[in-house]
Amino acid sequence: MELDNDAARDGLHDPVRDADLRIDDDVAGMRLALQWAARGLYTTSPNPHIGCVIVRDGVVIGAGVTQPAGQDHAEIQALKDAARRGIDVRGATAYVTLEPCSHYGRTPPCCDALVRAGLGRVVAAMEDPNPLVAGQGLARLAAAGIEASSGVLADEAYELNIGFFSRMTRQLPWVRMKTAASLDGMTALHNGRSQWITGAPARADGHAWRARACAILTGIGTVKADDPQLNVRAVATPRQPRRIVVDSRLEIDPRAKVLQGGGTWIVAAIDDHEKEAPLRDAGAEIIVLPNAHGKVDLAELMRELGRRQINELHVEAGTKLNGSLVRERCVDELLAYLAPTLLGDAQGMFGLPALTDLNDQYRLRFHDVSRVGDDLRILARFNPPSTI
Repeated sequence: MELDNDAARDGLHDPVRDADLRIDDDVAGMRLALQWAARGLYTTSPNPHIGCVIVRDGVVIGAGVTQPAGQDHAEIQALKDAARRGIDVRGATAYVTLEPCSHYGRTPPCCDALVRAGLGRVVAAMEDPNPLVAGQGLARLAAAGIEASSGVLADEAYELNIGFFSRMTRQLPWVRMKTAASLDGMTALHNGRSQWITGAPARADGHAWRARACAILTGIGTVKADDPQLNVRAVATPRQPRRIVVDSRLEIDPRAKVLQGGGTWIVAAIDDHEKEAPLRDAGAEIIVLPNAHGKVDLAELMRELGRRQINELHVEAGTKLNGSLVRERCVDELLAYLAPTLLGDAQGMFGLPALTDLNDQYRLRFHDVSRVGDDLRILARFNPPSTI
């Protein structure tokens, strides 16, 4: 079950409710919980996207999805849903797409609420990678006499929260680089013309991937050439991802569209108070992360974004920055849309140096290949995974 943009869009509407669905086994229960989790794909970050359904005798008696940070988690929403229906959940089974939390954060521990409610059984898709939980939630449920287990549809649950797992285990965001190219790998003509190589369905699909990210990153070259808004427009979303511009010498025009609305992070390699002042007036934050060559330290930027609770980073940049990110092992996954056309001598996807030995090539593995309209969408992951 690939929980991609289609699932996200479907998740904006209520999944099938108990009046039309019977849960006959743990896989069916977890699959429905994953549908509920997908409803939070655009809203829950930096928290994971979690769904919970409560079942008794094959009937769903409560369901919920984690709300934006600081609000109810999925388990609490499901308990409240059952209470609104006037249903007692004692002895019922709860299917949760990630182990119930066991610590006080912005909200109290969910495992305690499940214990108080008298659940008979809790099935989690997988254990929480957060070191503050990491099996303790299931252990506390078991200590209270509730049958607790994990391992149902774990792969699907992991894919839904791949960025959260990355941040918890590596202290880094999951970096997904999006490109749109012709079949011969060209992204734009030498005069800069690139609109449009792929069709409208592929462009809308790309916006859905933007929407699920915590932040969208581009470079100053793209800002100068295209003046992009760098926001989500082609799909409905209740929140916009953070916008980030890599701009070593602070060359960005304070009137650039990417700065409109404020909140943009500009990552530079220099301190220049004269250039910074109008950018700050436009609501931008300047992050200075120089490397030894006077450029932005991209590896340190990824670590900084992990510290800032960015789970998924969506990159839409030009050839030069794309190449630098790949070369410095900062990319986990490529999201490539290929159009059935040939451009010939034009700009490529990545500005990478020529190789003299095939052993030095960057190896990936195909994760998913799908057709979107007339175009091909390829998800490919670096093999072995990128490290910084």
